[in-house]
Amino acid sequence: MLNQILYGFGAALLIALVMGPVMIPVLYKLKFGQYIRSDGPQRHLRKAGTPTMGGIMFLTGAAAGTLLFGAGSGPVLLVLGTTLAFGVIGFIDDYIKVVLRRPLGLKAREKLGGQFAVAILTSLIAVFILGRGSDLIVPFIGYKIAIGPVLYMIFATLVLVFTTNAVNLTDGLDGLAAGSMAISGGAYVLISMMMDRSVNEVALFAAALVGGCLGFLKFNTHPARVFMGDTGSLALGGALAAMAVVTKTELFLPFIGIIYVAEALSVIIQVISFRFTGKRVFRMSPLHHHYELAGWSEQKVVRVFWVVTLIGSFIGVLGMYNIG
Repeated sequence: MLNQILYGFGAALLIALVMGPVMIPVLYKLKFGQYIRSDGPQRHLRKAGTPTMGGIMFLTGAAAGTLLFGAGSGPVLLVLGTTLAFGVIGFIDDYIKVVLRRPLGLKAREKLGGQFAVAILTSLIAVFILGRGSDLIVPFIGYKIAIGPVLYMIFATLVLVFTTNAVNLTDGLDGLAAGSMAISGGAYVLISMMMDRSVNEVALFAAALVGGCLGFLKFNTHPARVFMGDTGSLALGGALAAMAVVTKTELFLPFIGIIYVAEALSVIIQVISFRFTGKRVFRMSPLHHHYELAGWSEQKVVRVFWVVTLIGSFIGVLGMYNIG
């Protein structure tokens, strides 16, 4: 299994690295440039026109790295299918933005409707076809709690949708989402290998995802030559949540996905505070913009957030202690 994991990682990394020089000029030629909000940090305006939809690069690498090296179990196929399904929603959203020139993309109800449909289908397959059950692993104490199939499906659906959108919010600085997900994916390589054989192959998918993200970072670190777009960010969020679902580690996500949770909560807190008090808690949300407006450079925000993700992921892996 270790050889498969290494091969999957290497293949995904290589594919992303090779696709970059080919795909980026094509995206430029097609004028698939990113729209930049005028109400965001002013220094971001110079990024207008940078090609988007680059998530195709690491998704291709992750899918190929997973399928080429023997991962054919139900759990890994469900994770891969969920990832690609969320990626399709993101692709449609990006297409509407950059090709049809509608900056807001899909309407909120359309995007959320698609996300809930994918999330419900994923939870249905996990529980009733793969026999995942309704138990959740409690970090650190090695105890599992069963909440019943109906309640679990509601819970899993919300986890999938929340995580997907949280990662989407994180994708606002060069390299932030891809680098953070490379770290979170690495945590799931270890977690999957520490569990029973039924989910061991998820480690291959996680490793391929890490390889794809690292290859993409070659072109996405500051100053970015390409953005992942919703094609990539929604897919990454779906991947992280789906890996948690099949490994029964949803309760580990606040650690492994600490940055995504913080980014999403900052938006929720900001909206609630402004709605009811007329005051903002943060200079701007999501959280990474708050630190930018506080005077941090974009690179510093990204590096600090990567370190926080690394610490949270380390704690999440430690949470597997005493779990048989």
